[in-house]
Amino acid sequence: MGRFLFVVPPLVGHVNPAVGTAAALAGRGHEVAWAGHPELVRALVGSDAVVFPCALPEDGLSRPADLKGPAAFQFLWEGFLVPLADAMAPGVRAAIEAYDPDVVVCDQQAVAGALVAESLGRVWVTSATTSAELVDPLAGMPKVAAWLDGLLARLRNRICDGAGSADPRFSPHGVLAYTTRALLGPAELPDRVWLVGPSVAARPASGDDFPWDWLDASTLPTVLVSLGTANNDAGARFLNAAAQALGGLAGRVRAVLVDPGGLVGGPVPDNVLVRAHVPQLALLPRLDAVVCHAGHNTVCEALWHGVPLVVAPIRDDQPIVAGQVVDAGAGVRLRFGRADAARIRAAVETVLDPAGGHRKAAEAVGESFRAAGGSASAAARLAALPAGSAVTRARGGA
Repeated sequence: MGRFLFVVPPLVGHVNPAVGTAAALAGRGHEVAWAGHPELVRALVGSDAVVFPCALPEDGLSRPADLKGPAAFQFLWEGFLVPLADAMAPGVRAAIEAYDPDVVVCDQQAVAGALVAESLGRVWVTSATTSAELVDPLAGMPKVAAWLDGLLARLRNRICDGAGSADPRFSPHGVLAYTTRALLGPAELPDRVWLVGPSVAARPASGDDFPWDWLDASTLPTVLVSLGTANNDAGARFLNAAAQALGGLAGRVRAVLVDPGGLVGGPVPDNVLVRAHVPQLALLPRLDAVVCHAGHNTVCEALWHGVPLVVAPIRDDQPIVAGQVVDAGAGVRLRFGRADAARIRAAVETVLDPAGGHRKAAEAVGESFRAAGGSASAAARLAALPAGSAVTRARGGA
């Protein structure tokens, strides 16, 4: 049996897809460990997870709410991902040396994992939890691409003494892409990119106190509104507009609105349930539409269940994912900065209208996801790889 180390950033949406893959590997008899933020990993994987701790930047991780477009991209790398890599690198190195994995599975945004694994001569695979990089978003921006190459080269010099040459976002050994052609579209991909479909798996119980009787009390169509776990800084106006929009549909629709930051103020309409947290996977089979920021995790989980979407991308990969949703016919797109109550209400009415075909298109994408295999396919790809070094081959790693 093999030994696998998952290197993940402190971002829920990047840990969740790896959870199902790791569970599928464990179900095959393989050993699994993690390198990342212990508290977050154990909250998502389970308290018994083997976690090698990785530090966070001394100044923490935060992003200005008002950055969009090129400024947001620059800050993502220069002010977020590269400082995170610098902080994580010692922990990643210690984890690989102590755990001696056959394969290191590196999240695409935990670039320290890829750089350190390559410098140590290990087999490493990229975990691409969003499809944005797969379509080469910098293809038409050579100056930006060169800037990013230089940033990564300096990072490699700092944490690996310049060892290695591979792009840390795309392993030459393989890229697990948690999507399918039905959502990704016709982008050209190298053979080493494996379209395994989303990894949608049960998560550890966390004392769920969701009022399920509120859902059972009515047969009205149900809409979920969520901006994910990393957008509290930008979400107040949108969430309040969504509450107003869905309140205007009282008697026709009810809504569950996720508000972890307590941003929704004033009286809330009776048909809108505001919760700090929700058991999203358990809710999805009972939903008729999802309004979200086009985060890849939320989009894929909704489409897995055949639920159409209203997508209002904020930054990073979200505009690309939103475009994929629209191109697949599975939802409609709003401009986040201009999404007032009237626009949100109209968009929700559109995706709920059977004549629009959004539900049917969402179900078709979901069928493609399940056919791809998700976590089981990802685990099979990983298990088929050779051991990562002479030491592990001598030990008999799979």
